[in-house]
Amino acid sequence: MRVVVAMSGGVDSAVAAARCVRAGHEVIGISLRLARDGAGSCCSLEDFHDARAVAERLGFPHYVFDFTDVFEREVVRPFVAEYLAGRTPNPCARCNEHVKFGLLWRRARELGATRLATGHYARIGVDPESGGAHLRTAADAAKDQTYFLFALTHADLERTLFPVGELTKAEVRSEARALGLPVADKPDSMEVCFVPAGDAAGFVERQAASGALRPGLVVDEAGREIGRHGGVHRFTVGQRRGLGVAGGPRRYVKAIDAAAGTVTAVPAAALGASGLVAREVTWAAGHPPPHETPVAVRIRHRHAPVPARVAPVSAAEVRVRFEYPGPAVTPGQAAVFYRGDLVLGGGWIAEAIQ
Repeated sequence: MRVVVAMSGGVDSAVAAARCVRAGHEVIGISLRLARDGAGSCCSLEDFHDARAVAERLGFPHYVFDFTDVFEREVVRPFVAEYLAGRTPNPCARCNEHVKFGLLWRRARELGATRLATGHYARIGVDPESGGAHLRTAADAAKDQTYFLFALTHADLERTLFPVGELTKAEVRSEARALGLPVADKPDSMEVCFVPAGDAAGFVERQAASGALRPGLVVDEAGREIGRHGGVHRFTVGQRRGLGVAGGPRRYVKAIDAAAGTVTAVPAAALGASGLVAREVTWAAGHPPPHETPVAVRIRHRHAPVPARVAPVSAAEVRVRFEYPGPAVTPGQAAVFYRGDLVLGGGWIAEAIQ
């Protein structure tokens, strides 16, 4: 079986490729040039050299494809637009949907491949309803990346391999060392890959059209002015630092109104929400679950899933009610629904329910 392996230049995709080789597959390695020159931490010459060195070590061909135009259109521009609209975007999930499991799969098929393998920490199981492929959480809960993969369909999963999904990160590095792979101890990249130095606000300011950045007010829960700010793109729900509010109780961002240019800051006790509305929802089963279905919902990558019930409004919109007072809800992030280790689906948070 011919398999294309998406190679970032890191240890996870290197071990994924090694496992495909060991399984007897005909492997082709592909790295993607996504960000423009000098933008962020991805797509550096060092990454491409590392990926090629792994391919040479394991004995398969390696190519670099230029996807900068589609990445700019599908990931970078929406990232900037979301911040300007007062939301906090999730570019990794967008990239997975539109680039890595969209355009890259089409290129893999053109190369005669029947499978696409990546270094994501996730597993593929069997859907108990349909018998088809179903996304499952990784064996290493601390590294699980299903939150970024919720939009993958049955068809996507049936042609995908996650070779490191059964491993812990420590086991991945150990395997890489045993194979003599040159990236065995290469550090992980933790920031948004195309944002230099992790400075999202500065990136948005450089990318935004003239006049798109508007100063405004920081207000308390009663709407009283308690400070001023240089633009809503500098804030995310739950943020404490950088509010520019002197004196009084410690405050956190509760809500962002881009149209009015206001940022509402409240004490920690007033920060949580009772639920959320999610739109553009994708369901693994192909249809919404019954009304008031119990789920566990994750609303940020690093947040533990919380018990909740979902009430479908339509095929692509749901209202989610937390079983107990929940954490701060951030519009623009994903809400991903789980039952045990199965991913039921997910969508984009449109608003918090107070």
